[in-house]
Amino acid sequence: MIANREKYVEQLVEAQDNGLIKVITGIHRCGKSFLLNKLFRARLLADGVSEHNILFLNMEDWRMRKYREADVLLTRIEDFAADQKQKYYVIIDEVQMINHFVDALNSLLHFDNIDIYVTGSNSRFLSTDVATEFRVRSYEIHLYPLSFSEYVSACGGTLQEAWDEYSLFGGLPVLLHITNRERKSEYLRQLFNTVYLRDIKERNRIENVPEIKELIRVMASGVGSLTNVNNLTNTFNSKKHLSLTNKTVNTYIKYFEESFILEHALRYDIRGKQYIGAQSKYYFQDIGLRNALLSFRQLDRGHVMENIIYNELRILGFRVDVGGVEARMSNGTRTQLEVDFIAEKDSRRYYIQSAYQLQDETKEAQEKHSLLQIRDSFRKIIVVSGHYPPMLDDNGIITVGLFQFLTDNNLINQ
Repeated sequence: MIANREKYVEQLVEAQDNGLIKVITGIHRCGKSFLLNKLFRARLLADGVSEHNILFLNMEDWRMRKYREADVLLTRIEDFAADQKQKYYVIIDEVQMINHFVDALNSLLHFDNIDIYVTGSNSRFLSTDVATEFRVRSYEIHLYPLSFSEYVSACGGTLQEAWDEYSLFGGLPVLLHITNRERKSEYLRQLFNTVYLRDIKERNRIENVPEIKELIRVMASGVGSLTNVNNLTNTFNSKKHLSLTNKTVNTYIKYFEESFILEHALRYDIRGKQYIGAQSKYYFQDIGLRNALLSFRQLDRGHVMENIIYNELRILGFRVDVGGVEARMSNGTRTQLEVDFIAEKDSRRYYIQSAYQLQDETKEAQEKHSLLQIRDSFRKIIVVSGHYPPMLDDNGIITVGLFQFLTDNNLINQ
């Protein structure tokens, strides 16, 4: 089963031969190697590029270990692309494993007949730790685990059946080939312990692994809830009976984000047009990983759905904040109401509420209350679980089903 990842292939095609290093980032096992070595390679071949003009080097392969030395790698590529009259395509998987990889990549840019594509599973090599000259010579494409629509394109069945699996086990592509639920669960647990956690430990020289593992579980339990570092520290220390400082918690969160396990959305005052304090919401780039960390016990369907909607917005290229808007209550007091997401891209903005159920008029009025306090003309959307064709009310608020929202990109890309 192969998921439709044409969106990313088109991004690669658009960036082809632009003189920059194409950097494909993403969490381990999200499909970066498959995207480049299978899907993009197939596109190059279909467009007339010869197989002999494509070089794929997987730095995780022990047989490729000699190419982890920059000088050896450069010699190999120089020999491969010796004919200056031809165009060559070089794909390097897990480039951060190469010694002095920044210098190596910058050297490759001097080869006019080579188009370079690399992957990496952490953001460190695009951070401020890396030379500025590399940042301005690179073009990043971030690959997420499968979106719901990509998952559906591969697994078949009804949308409800696909959702039941996807919302539980997430969108790592390898899970498409595992049918047994217990094996899926075990795969995700082992993946976190033997790949993600080990990578964070080795890269950042962490000695106390149980602490960082317990912290990510605390964050998994509170996904979709407004919090800050101080609250997380207090929660961790009280629940786990361990002692972490705010500084350590903040550092560990940075490690999770660098590894693309977590993302955060800041709280934004819609009327005041400014960010509110240090509160954020944290979301997992793969919901299956979050569920596995909690042993699939705290499914919290509303928060799971909210996390998946957040990921969908990010996959579509939106900047996403959590909204706050002031409202006057019936007794004359003022309060801050929450808007789940403010999604912005280019000149477009959407205000989105995630509501697992609108079981009665009271609940519907509650979800619409914060949206009605927003006085601008940008589109306002309430997403509810299941099938629900888009309905527009007299106030311009659209209510739509989750499945339609996740599979019809025209709804939010108009």
